[in-house]
Amino acid sequence: MDPTLLSAIMVVVLLCAILLRAPIGLAMGLVGAAGYAALSSAAGLQAYIASAWPDRFLSYELAIVPLFILMGNLATRTGISAALFSASNAWIGHFRGGLAMASVAGCAMFGAISGSSIATASTMARVALPEMRKHKYSDALASGSLAAGGTLGILIPPSIVLIIYALLTEQNIVKLFLAATLPGLLAIVGFLITIAIYVRLYPEEGPSQEPASLRTRLKSLGEVWHIVGIFVVVLGGIYGGFFTPAEGASVGVVLTALAGLLTRELTLEAVITSLIDTAAASAMIFVIIFGADLFNVAMALSRMPTALADWFIAADIAPMVVLLCIVVFYLVMGCVMDSLSMILLTVPVFFPTVMSLDFGLLPEQQAIWFGILTLVVVEVGMITPPVGMNLFIIAAIAKDIPTREIFRGTIPFILSELVRIVLLISFPWLSYWLVSFWN
Repeated sequence: MDPTLLSAIMVVVLLCAILLRAPIGLAMGLVGAAGYAALSSAAGLQAYIASAWPDRFLSYELAIVPLFILMGNLATRTGISAALFSASNAWIGHFRGGLAMASVAGCAMFGAISGSSIATASTMARVALPEMRKHKYSDALASGSLAAGGTLGILIPPSIVLIIYALLTEQNIVKLFLAATLPGLLAIVGFLITIAIYVRLYPEEGPSQEPASLRTRLKSLGEVWHIVGIFVVVLGGIYGGFFTPAEGASVGVVLTALAGLLTRELTLEAVITSLIDTAAASAMIFVIIFGADLFNVAMALSRMPTALADWFIAADIAPMVVLLCIVVFYLVMGCVMDSLSMILLTVPVFFPTVMSLDFGLLPEQQAIWFGILTLVVVEVGMITPPVGMNLFIIAAIAKDIPTREIFRGTIPFILSELVRIVLLISFPWLSYWLVSFWN
């Protein structure tokens, strides 16, 4: 069979399996294994699995993933989320819509510790949602701001998905962390502006409250100093070259655990639960990674990514048109797939295509720009109906809020994200400007 036709069949079969809700890692692994055997041989498949398993899962770089997951799990169980929300609320909660703004600010700071969108959304929702409903915020604004704020965990460093992208494309993790900072700040500013406009149009949905006293505000800062310290030490140490990302993740785990012990929030039971949850999450991610690895190697054997890139070049299609088609594809697939699966499934195909096109950028700049843009677009999928992961997280925590209200609450934030996507496409330097200051 023609390799290109076989690769097309593999893609169709995989998409059908995904639509039938088959486990994504298992689906990619089985389809990839069958494709590899057809393109090579059963003996070749066996030899590849025997060598790829230890090479992939005993790699130093991949150790970053469970370490940052453990750091986030420990942070979730040490009262950090409540302290962050309280501090944000003390300083900006008195504005109209201030509690929603405080939730976004708290999500941003917690995302910088956890690196996970789902962990950020679920943890902050348990703290902020009751407070917003107590102050008569509408269900739409309360749930929408938390679902959108949770997406900040996928982009603000350290980000698990960003690490996976770096490993897939062989890019420098530190440079990608730096590159994600400015787009992450744009997201925060965009969400705050969105809330401000929303409550101006619908003032009854985000009422103001009495401002906190200066003493309360200063006290709130004293309760989050250790969180700021962890962020500065971990990312500052990585950016400053004092330790590698894996070492930085290890330092973060130790500092987060020490902070929990000092505040007496971290118990032995919480440590054990964190370890179990980390093992489960890491196992799930590794299964998806290995399944994607089999699928992507089979696709590489078929030479489909190379053929696709050559076709775009021969067709003389404008590079920006190709990029916009990829963005639209991600926006559509984000409605039915989770972010990690999309990255693992599509980047090995789309990355060579994008890198073969001329956008007037240096190769490293183009790789970073595409990576940040991909993460931002995938991030939108986390809050896009019908199956945005963060929407279901909020729905599971607030079972009495109708799903349609959660969907309605996310619409303004989706529009804000679309504006950010346009900015990142129009001004690529937003994605790599900070990298120029690091050597």
